[in-house]
Amino acid sequence: MTTAPDRDTALSRLALTRRLVALLRREEAVVAGIGNTNFDLAAAGDRPQNFYMLGSMGLAASIALGVALAQPARRVVALEGDGSLLMNLGCLATIATVAPPNLALIVWDNGAYQITGGQLAATAAGTDLVAVARGAGIARSAWAHDEATFDRLVAAALREPGPALIAARVDAAPGAARPERDPVLLKDRFMRGLGAR
Repeated sequence: MTTAPDRDTALSRLALTRRLVALLRREEAVVAGIGNTNFDLAAAGDRPQNFYMLGSMGLAASIALGVALAQPARRVVALEGDGSLLMNLGCLATIATVAPPNLALIVWDNGAYQITGGQLAATAAGTDLVAVARGAGIARSAWAHDEATFDRLVAAALREPGPALIAARVDAAPGAARPERDPVLLKDRFMRGLGAR
């Protein structure tokens, strides 16, 4: 869908993350942005192919792009919050230009910089990240209005040539778990999970 859902129909970020993990069947790489995005991924299904960002706000999509280019036979998913993506909108144009067919971006839009204190993000005032992604050249960009649509869009992104961007309006629940916080251990485990070490 191209029209942004209403904020009063917010979905559970944790429930959607669990649905994503349930659809991963081929050792897909998942790069999770800072804060609750990676906290929920750790709770939904910690795996060696997960990379948890620490303090690098706005770079999940860029790192996922690098992984997708380095391992073209592997599907790669970037999980990012709306505030983080707003800090690095240029990555959308780069992704559209390079057009890796194995890359999908999933954006959780709660309209706030939740992890830094809940300050309102531009998405709360009308910025539509699906429209921005389409304008940048990512034609396969859509809103997930409900869980069934989310499942369908993710399944297609894991099966069909990308890049693709899926956005969902989500709640502001606290993160469900905390992954390992040692950057060297996270990097080494991820590299082993991708067979790069």
